[in-house]
Amino acid sequence: MDQNHHAPNLRKFLEPYRIETGKHFRLKDFDPGDTRKLKSDSKPEAKELLANGVRELARLQDRLYAQDRWGLLLIFQAMDAAGKDSTIKHVMSGVNPQGVGVNSFKAPSSEELNHDFLWRTFKCVPRRGMIGIFNRSYYEEVLVVRVHPESLNAEKIPEQFLGKHLWRDRFEDINAFEKYLTRNGIVIRKFFLHVSPKEQKRRFLERLDNPDKNWKFSASDVKERHYWKEYQSAYEDMIRNTATKHAPWFVVPADNKWFAHMVVADAVAEAMQALDLQYPVVSQDQRAELLKARRELLQR
Repeated sequence: MDQNHHAPNLRKFLEPYRIETGKHFRLKDFDPGDTRKLKSDSKPEAKELLANGVRELARLQDRLYAQDRWGLLLIFQAMDAAGKDSTIKHVMSGVNPQGVGVNSFKAPSSEELNHDFLWRTFKCVPRRGMIGIFNRSYYEEVLVVRVHPESLNAEKIPEQFLGKHLWRDRFEDINAFEKYLTRNGIVIRKFFLHVSPKEQKRRFLERLDNPDKNWKFSASDVKERHYWKEYQSAYEDMIRNTATKHAPWFVVPADNKWFAHMVVADAVAEAMQALDLQYPVVSQDQRAELLKARRELLQR
């Protein structure tokens, strides 16, 4: 991907999916099957575009690592079988593994439950020069915990903080946390992979019918599917209350994985291009040392 050619176009392409303020956000306004009028027979073209995007990410990541001034945090949230794993795999397929860290957050451990709800994720925030990926995140605390409020019993929170303003307070805490990270040079991009119940069902059945994919299926997946409406409501409220200009959400149509991969790759590339990443400038003294080292190598 040529940076000068594509950079102006990325924002236009991503605009329908970017949420920087949740004031009027409604999840029903987003089609999980949207492909921007690209047909299924456009997949070869989409693969080429994704390959170009991956090459651009590799180029930018090399500068991110060398400059060692910015960090990038990518957060993925979705219903089961929406394609988080495959999206991370495809989008990050060309970058240097040494510059990327992936953390998956399952049900919290007893140790994690004895800390505040941001503790286990805060420990995993990427350092400067790195791309950090959260496969699920602290947002589970306003999703799963909200749909299953009995989970709060295990968190041992003092009763006076469990009132009607609990979710509002957690949204405020998350927004403050993300602003803190941003002010310290950690760029945040958040992705909700928006899958339809019909496509989720198809993917579940595929996992059941294909022996090579049986390991991906859990009986709890079907159980959670019964709470579809509750989860959609929780996701909508989450995005409405935590979408900001510095840490936007992208509602990514996920019924077609090839298209979801394109959207995410472009969103990550756009975020990195905006940083004007450059290799460190070598000082005159350092350059003199390099020339000295070169002469020594040529003499031996």
